[in-house]
Amino acid sequence: MPTRRSSGDLDPKLLEILVCPVTKAALTYDRERSELVSRSARLAYPVRDGIPIMLPDEARELSDDECA
Repeated sequence: MPTRRSSGDLDPKLLEILVCPVTKAALTYDRERSELVSRSARLAYPVRDGIPIMLPDEARELSDDECA
């Protein structure tokens, strides 16, 4: 039986296979902001109700501080 996650959590198996659609680089999950972060593209993709929105037009640009 699958474990129940809160609406902001992301399935760890999904994180293993997802890559940035722009750079094809690995992503990190920011649980506080509910975003998948691509430092190489300087973008953060939103995760809504546990579903990653992997569209560059929906992504937030990272600040210089966030990329460090």
